[in-house]
Amino acid sequence: MDIHFEQVNFTYQPKSPFEQRVLFDIDLDIKEGSYTALVGHTGSGKSTLLQHLNALLKPTEGKVLIGDRVITPETNNKNLKPIRKKVGIVFQFPEAQLFEETVEKDIAFGPKNFGVSEEEAKVLAKENLTLVGLDDSYLERSPFDLSGGQMRRVAIAGVLAMEPEVLVLDEPTAGLDPQGRKEMMEMFERLHQEKNITIILVTHLMDDVANFADYVYVLEKGRIVKRGTPAEVFQDVAWLHEKQLGVPTAAEFAQRLIAKGVHFDSLPLTAEALADALLAQGGLAHDE
Repeated sequence: MDIHFEQVNFTYQPKSPFEQRVLFDIDLDIKEGSYTALVGHTGSGKSTLLQHLNALLKPTEGKVLIGDRVITPETNNKNLKPIRKKVGIVFQFPEAQLFEETVEKDIAFGPKNFGVSEEEAKVLAKENLTLVGLDDSYLERSPFDLSGGQMRRVAIAGVLAMEPEVLVLDEPTAGLDPQGRKEMMEMFERLHQEKNITIILVTHLMDDVANFADYVYVLEKGRIVKRGTPAEVFQDVAWLHEKQLGVPTAAEFAQRLIAKGVHFDSLPLTAEALADALLAQGGLAHDE
């Protein structure tokens, strides 16, 4: 399922003294099966944009195409529920939305809300708990007795139980330690590869963009100011520094090597690409 934005503008509280326009002429395409990153500073419009991805917000002007559905300012709110099954959003700190007495009931809540039988919802709960790396022993436990990382996995399993075609991740590793962040991102990559789920990642961590995304949109003050593959976006290191955006760790290290005379055909963005580039040219001299 593709998602397409066409000249989308969005204004909070239009035609009031509190009117605030936050999205300006947004054109973007998210192809089925892709892994797209949205990056930008706080206040760049990322969170507002992502709420258009499953029609939690409707454009003030322009249109959003979600699969075969067209969302315009005039779209009726009553028939948008199927979209929210197809496009699942994992908001920041999703564990804050847990509320049921057992893990099984919490994961099963969404499917049951969409008319799935009790028995089928339990099957979905078990399957998706496994997908996020937790075994059956967690089903009858209270989600509030789990660690923070385990609670987040349960919350994500609840979104996956809706069997979405598109998974939107809003800073999914916020607050996790480095190991937890690594495991979480590897889990999403596995879902992307094995389940062919389209991933949309909202993040400020450029290493995650370089390691996983195949396309990047950079937002600034409600506008898309750069777009392209990670290789295209991150080659312009000076522009990224000017915009006070991060640069992948490997690219930063490669820049230091370039300053010492090492040549790269293109700037390596990941540790693996950096190692391959150095091996290809025989490694560094002993005094580098």
